[in-house]
Amino acid sequence: MARLADYFVLVGYDPGKRGSGDGQGQILQRFPEKDWEDNPFPQGIELFCQPSGWQLFPERNPPTFFVAVLTDINSERHYCACFTFWEAVESPQPQSHARNGEGEEQEEEASALVQPAQLFAPKSLVLVSRLDHAEVFRNSLGLIYTIYVDGLSVSLENVIGNLLTCTIPITGGAQRTISLGAGDRQVIQTPINDSLPVSSCSVALLFRQLGITNVLFLFCAALTEHKILFLSSSYQRLTDACRALLALMFPLKYSFTYVPILPAQLLEVLSTPTPFIIGVHSIFQSETQELLDVVIADLDGGTVNVPECVHISLLPEPLLQQTREALSMVLDPELEVADLAFPPSTISASSLKMQDKEIRAVFLRLFAQLLQGYRWCLHIIRIHPEPVIRFHKAAFLGQRGLTEDDFLTKVLEGMAFAGFVTERGAPYRPIDLFDELVANEVKRMKAEEGNKQKILRHIKELAEKLYKNENPYPAVTMHKVQKPTEGCHLRLHQKPFPHLDEGTVQWIIDQATAKLQTAPPAVKAEKKCMVPSGPPITAILERNGNALANSARRLEVVRNCISYVFENKMLEAKKLFPAVLRAMKGRAARHCLTQELHLHVQQNRAVLDHQQFDFVIRMMNCCLQDCTAMDEHGIAAALLPLVTAFCRKLSPGITQFAYSCVQEHVVWTNIQFWEAMFYCDVQNHIRALYLDSAEENHTEQESAEEPQEAKSALEIASEQLRLWPTMSREKQQELIQKEESTVFSQAIHYANRMSYLLLPLDTSKNRLLRSSGLGDVESVSNSFVTNSIAGSVAESYDTESGFEDAESSDVANSVVRFINRFVDKVCTESGVTNEHLKGLHVMIPDIVQMHIETLDAVHRESKRLPPIQKPKLLRPNLLLGEECVMEGLRVYLMPDGREEGAGGSIGGPPLLPAEGAVFLTTYRIIFKGTPTDPLVGEQVVIRSFPIASLTKEKKISIQAQADQFIQEGLQLRSCTFQLLKIAFDEEVASDSAEIFRKHLHKLRYPQHVRGTFAFTVGQSPKQAMQPKAKEKNPSLRTLSKNLVKNAKRTIGRQYVTRKKYTPPAWEQRGSQQFPEDNEDEISVSEELDRSTLTPSSTMRPSEKMTMTHVVERACCRDYQRLGLGTLSSSLTRSKNEPFRISTVNRMYAICRSYPGLLIVPQSIQDNTIQRISRCYRQSRFPVVCWRNSRTKAVLLRSGGLHGKGVVGLFKSQNAPTPGPSQADSTSLEQEKYLQAVINSMPHYSDASGRNTLSGFTSAHMSSADFSDKRQQPKLGSLMKQVMGGKDEGPGTLSRGGKWGSIRASGRMSSYALNVEIGSRLAGKDLLGTQHNGTPAEPSFLRQHRASLYIIGDKSQLKGVKPDPLQHWEVVPIEVFDVRQVKASFKKLMKACVPGCPSSDPSVAYLRSLEDSEWLSQIHKILQISVLVVELLDTGSSVLVSLEDGWDITTQVVSLVQLLSDPYYRTLEGFRLLVEKEWLSFGHRFSHRGAQTLAGQSSGFAPIFLQFLDCVHQIHLQFPMEFEFSQYYLKFLSYHYISNRFRTFLLDSDYERIELGLLYEEKGERKGQQVSKSIWDYIDRLNKKAPIFFNYLYAPEDGEVLRPYSNISNLKVWDYYTEETLSEGPPYDWELAQGQPEPAEEPDRQDTAAPQSKRRIIWPCYDNRSRVEPDAISKLLEELQNLEMELGQVPERWKDTWDKVKASQRTEGRQEGNRTPSSLLMSSGLSHHRRSLGVYLQESGVGSTLNLSLDSDTSSTSTPSSGKPGGRRSTSTLYSQFQMSESENRSYEGSLYKKGAFMKPWKSRWFVLDKTKHQLRYYDSRMDTECKGVIDLAEVESITPGTPTMGAPKTVDEKAFFDLKTTKRVYNFCAQDVQLAQQWIDRIQSCLSDA
Repeated sequence: MARLADYFVLVGYDPGKRGSGDGQGQILQRFPEKDWEDNPFPQGIELFCQPSGWQLFPERNPPTFFVAVLTDINSERHYCACFTFWEAVESPQPQSHARNGEGEEQEEEASALVQPAQLFAPKSLVLVSRLDHAEVFRNSLGLIYTIYVDGLSVSLENVIGNLLTCTIPITGGAQRTISLGAGDRQVIQTPINDSLPVSSCSVALLFRQLGITNVLFLFCAALTEHKILFLSSSYQRLTDACRALLALMFPLKYSFTYVPILPAQLLEVLSTPTPFIIGVHSIFQSETQELLDVVIADLDGGTVNVPECVHISLLPEPLLQQTREALSMVLDPELEVADLAFPPSTISASSLKMQDKEIRAVFLRLFAQLLQGYRWCLHIIRIHPEPVIRFHKAAFLGQRGLTEDDFLTKVLEGMAFAGFVTERGAPYRPIDLFDELVANEVKRMKAEEGNKQKILRHIKELAEKLYKNENPYPAVTMHKVQKPTEGCHLRLHQKPFPHLDEGTVQWIIDQATAKLQTAPPAVKAEKKCMVPSGPPITAILERNGNALANSARRLEVVRNCISYVFENKMLEAKKLFPAVLRAMKGRAARHCLTQELHLHVQQNRAVLDHQQFDFVIRMMNCCLQDCTAMDEHGIAAALLPLVTAFCRKLSPGITQFAYSCVQEHVVWTNIQFWEAMFYCDVQNHIRALYLDSAEENHTEQESAEEPQEAKSALEIASEQLRLWPTMSREKQQELIQKEESTVFSQAIHYANRMSYLLLPLDTSKNRLLRSSGLGDVESVSNSFVTNSIAGSVAESYDTESGFEDAESSDVANSVVRFINRFVDKVCTESGVTNEHLKGLHVMIPDIVQMHIETLDAVHRESKRLPPIQKPKLLRPNLLLGEECVMEGLRVYLMPDGREEGAGGSIGGPPLLPAEGAVFLTTYRIIFKGTPTDPLVGEQVVIRSFPIASLTKEKKISIQAQADQFIQEGLQLRSCTFQLLKIAFDEEVASDSAEIFRKHLHKLRYPQHVRGTFAFTVGQSPKQAMQPKAKEKNPSLRTLSKNLVKNAKRTIGRQYVTRKKYTPPAWEQRGSQQFPEDNEDEISVSEELDRSTLTPSSTMRPSEKMTMTHVVERACCRDYQRLGLGTLSSSLTRSKNEPFRISTVNRMYAICRSYPGLLIVPQSIQDNTIQRISRCYRQSRFPVVCWRNSRTKAVLLRSGGLHGKGVVGLFKSQNAPTPGPSQADSTSLEQEKYLQAVINSMPHYSDASGRNTLSGFTSAHMSSADFSDKRQQPKLGSLMKQVMGGKDEGPGTLSRGGKWGSIRASGRMSSYALNVEIGSRLAGKDLLGTQHNGTPAEPSFLRQHRASLYIIGDKSQLKGVKPDPLQHWEVVPIEVFDVRQVKASFKKLMKACVPGCPSSDPSVAYLRSLEDSEWLSQIHKILQISVLVVELLDTGSSVLVSLEDGWDITTQVVSLVQLLSDPYYRTLEGFRLLVEKEWLSFGHRFSHRGAQTLAGQSSGFAPIFLQFLDCVHQIHLQFPMEFEFSQYYLKFLSYHYISNRFRTFLLDSDYERIELGLLYEEKGERKGQQVSKSIWDYIDRLNKKAPIFFNYLYAPEDGEVLRPYSNISNLKVWDYYTEETLSEGPPYDWELAQGQPEPAEEPDRQDTAAPQSKRRIIWPCYDNRSRVEPDAISKLLEELQNLEMELGQVPERWKDTWDKVKASQRTEGRQEGNRTPSSLLMSSGLSHHRRSLGVYLQESGVGSTLNLSLDSDTSSTSTPSSGKPGGRRSTSTLYSQFQMSESENRSYEGSLYKKGAFMKPWKSRWFVLDKTKHQLRYYDSRMDTECKGVIDLAEVESITPGTPTMGAPKTVDEKAFFDLKTTKRVYNFCAQDVQLAQQWIDRIQSCLSDA
């Protein structure tokens, strides 16, 4: 029983406290006056009577009633029912009025009146109760008011006394009628079960006011502990809304601040940090505006406002949707039938009270679904003296599959749920509706899901129960309470409320209390029982069948793998292993793993060998890494006993347990995890404790019965709790003690376990400061995991405990602290005695210390273990002479941004990451290993690049494998477009990685070029003698030094002493020949100190030697071929040759970077050259490097001009010169030099005659040529493009027209002088008007064309005026400098070989490619080159004079020659071109390639690579014009930076001679030593295999190529992107072949395997051209194999090829035109463009067949078409001869041959046979009998000869040539020079092809 009301209080307005602000209330009377013992009087009631403040009102208001709720310090709720009415106040002086809002205005006026208006003050009657019977309170207080107002003859004291002494039952559904002694009667019904809240209609009202969604928002906000504020202008509604919200939360109880009505004075409570539910009157709405984190519900407006910063987690789907639907069925039943044509008439919502219960039923169901199965996650830790219960949150969420769900997680963490567990966790207690629902109805709810009718029926059933609980007696006798008369509150003369007599009231109360004490206690015994648990969660949430079947297969795999491991079938296990690791992503598989391992532990198979141990560890790690720290599925919990069971013996007495290898997981540092585990274990032990005793008693009966299900711990506990009161005191004590010691022993056990998992294996290392997260490399060689978490433990500990421990760096301490914290928490919760707890604290440091000591031994031993289970390190194949500098370091090769290797978007096998080792040799960095993905199989992955090509090295840290931790690694980038991204294996100590880097650095940047591989190859690497080796040729070096010094000195001096030097007139020039043997004078100065210049006699022999070498080297053959001069003595030098070979630079005195022999104009003296050279950068003065054989125009090259004043050369001549000056004379000589070049050109004789363009049609513009619709823009626009102007559309040249004039008529007409050079050169169509509008004059058409164009850098040529009198013209162009090339190349490398994958590879690649601007640089170079080709082809000479003359100049000059001269497109010619223009003319290979330490800072500039890329672009456009294949270009690109050959080392011939490099090759070639020259190597290879040969080769005579250079026509070279992981770069031929000597190509990679025709070629793995060779290579190779099998001596491939071509020709000839058999070979392609080049010629001849066989492209380039040339192609050359089938004639003609010794010269018919590789001769053309054979294999050299005795007189001396064989020398003589040259070339080409 309980008192209905505890206190009655009368509260009134306090007149004394009126000040400036609101008034205050005061308690006038309270009964009883002294507090009840069990219930003290609540403070601050006066505030709650007038929540919006005490104020006076000008008129009487009607009485109001509301219930406020106060919560006391024990969180008991007190319901204050306030009944307020108004009384008149006797007016005081006006001044003392309350200055408040309502009163103010009246009061101002009032002071003027005589009779002030009357004011009314509120007065409240308050009942304070712990029961919530609002209606009873309203009636009772109403009754008291009625008695007072209507003056009934009833004593108020009696009524109040009766009210305070009335007692009612709290619960149990009793009905009680009470009367207060005023003729009244009230019936009070108590709810049947007081645990269910009473809500009358409040819930339904709340939904009416706010709507479904809003209330759901509030509901979720309240459960997830947000702050909620209700606003309304009605106090009663605020109370109702708050009560409704609490009712909805049942069975959870709200435990935070709960104030349904908050008084105005306490508004600051709203800014409290804790959650709350508060109601506030809406007049304070403005004050609530600035609350940022409060959800505000406006009951009157029906809105809920959630601020931005608050995120409310809503119910998990599908519950949210189901709840919404159920609510709308209840609240709005019409919705269902709103669309029906004939809606049923009867549907209507239930009454408000019933609706209220239905809504609550919906929420009750919701909670039952949310919390279903919660009892299975309760751990009972103690049963006696009272139960201690914990909830295993992680397991609950995990089993429900809701770990990610915000809402449920927050609810379970909340205070309300903690209260729920405390209250409802007990296994033995009374139960209510919710318990039944959650235990028995969950299955039903699951079944009814989606059936609206059934759901509604269930809701109605529940609602009935709830309604019944609140109203147990439906037939309620009517209340009888008197009400006051209508409008009584408006009576004018109302007496104030009387003062009550305390004594009377007190007396009544005392009597009642005395009576109660004597009455027997009406205790209603609570019906306690065992709380049913309901079905376990897993039974409720069945997974769908499909997943089950799927996972069953996976579990099978897991089980098999484990049984293989334990049966020691390691290979089988290894195969299944990847599948197991993948399966571990699924929870079922992880559970299965723990169960299987558990079985093996039980069978005593926990001691493993190393491999088994490793497998088990890896599986455990994989299993754990997918667990969150919460361990929601109990995987870590299940593994915990296993990691302390599995072990391996390291050595006698030392065992390593599995826990030392699985420490790297967060779960071990999570204290909640340990608690849950601890409680779980304690529960099991306590259950065992009681089970054992029970079983002892019941053994007999049990055997007889059916075996019953094992009792759960909760069931046992409830049983024990039922028996508890019946036990004796001693028995109780004994049980308590047993339980306590159980808990205590578990605590010790856990302290041990925690130290196992928290202490790292290597405790000496200070692990707590690991910031990098890198694993410790050495700690466990053969476990995959080595690290521990102690670090993070310590950190979390300190941060949580709020103080930093100075010792935090000590592992042991931090672990001790962590364990102590754990022990404190669990022991106090589970009631361990204090003594025991103290004992534990003493024990823990000892436990940790002991464990550290055992770990030390284990750690020591584990370091000694050999690494296991790592693949064997594969040794790389090395070249001859290549040696390992550093043995393999075990690493992982990680995938970079190129996705093909990793499987990427293309699919294909993930070859990377691969595990293997990285080797450092003297030549390369090599990675060799196998893919880590076991499904890829046994492929070998090789990635390597030459050390010399390393451009960037940076340290990185990467995660090598999914189940591993971060490791340190290196990223090495190479300019051969390769990237090695390696992660060092944990066994590699970090210092070995450092040593690796140091070695790498040393090898990459040797001190001197002698340290590079090309020099050290084959030597034993002793480098101590290095500095000595430098001074190898001292005499020559010192000589050249002195020469240069003195030259500088004298040059500086000579002008001071002499007058201006006037060169002799041009006519005399020719006669002024200096004697050849005397040193050419450097200047005419007399004071020269001769001795310093002329080498002393001792030097002579070496100099002569040098000279002969220089002659050999300086490409004189080429100069002779071009007719640029011979080196015969000056006497025989023919005077009419315009050029001569000058030896002025033979000692490299004038220009270090030029070759020794140079071609200069005949008329220029050597001493002039000396002076001219000073005007040019690096003294690189203009020299001739090529001559067009048709137009005789020459191509010159030089460095750029020096900046200072030399442009005087080009300045107009009539400027007055201030006296003779140095610059002046030099510029004169310079002019003379250029003039001499111009004079050499045949069409230069007079300015008016042949020198105009009018009669000069382009060689390729004959009218037949216009079949090509895409016209090449004409020269002028080309020029303009190059100079950076815009091109006016494609050249609009009239058909059969001429080239427009190249210059506008700047000379003759005055107005055109101001036209800037660019537009003059742009050569507009001069038939239109000039660009400045002047009409075209006829004279424009007969313009001069300059004889010499100087292509220079715009920046240098500022201020150059056009000079009308000269015949040269400057073309200023803008070029990019080396810096830009470097930058562009870096970006290109990053684009082609990105370091890490990008989000959208296709776009990213193209974007970065564009950013690199590489293609635009290629475009620029090609554009300039095509312009120069055009100029040369139209007969103007060109001087290319850019930068220092060794970068872009070299690129342009070489490309021009390649495009203009077919000879350079052969293998031999290209070699010559590179030797001449790049090597001899001093391209600084060492400097640009950063080959030594000195060049390290400057970085790598790929100038030569850019040139090769240009050649590749041309090759793609003209595939039939090149004898070499694309592979040849790639080969050069790779090896020019690889330092494997000496060819591309050093910066100039001078440096090469100085090192004695240039000529050593001759003597050494006989010894079988490693090839030092790349050319020898290429020759050797080319003889053996056709890899450098282009089968499409079918050149056209004299074809000048004009490639397109637009960026759209350029392709990214596949050299940059291709990769061959099977063998590494395919450019070291021996290595690629797999055996040292490339005898044949082993195409079949595995002959052992059964040969199927089908071949799989993996992108980026296989070498496509080798695995899938083109048809011709394949046939040649099969031929070779057949010959080998037949035991014949195999023929050379070239001979076979030539034979095939020849026989095809004859076949074609015999069978007339295109017959099917010849179609195979001939390309009927005359209709297509011959190439992608510029001009198309349709030949009129009904043409001969052309060989598409001629074409080899490497398997990549498109076989573009060829067409029969303008000349009759070789195939028809000899059709006039009858020719026996056995013979093959590649070339024939008559030659004079000198007989043997003393025999005369005879004319013979010679036949050159390429196939048989011989030169045969016959007596005459018709002769069939061969007179003699010269075997070309014996030929050593072929050289220009000299006429000897008896030679034919008429022949030019240049038509002689000698053929030197090993046996003798043949002397030949041809009819004329051309023929002789042709023979020489033919024989040469035969030799080079061999």
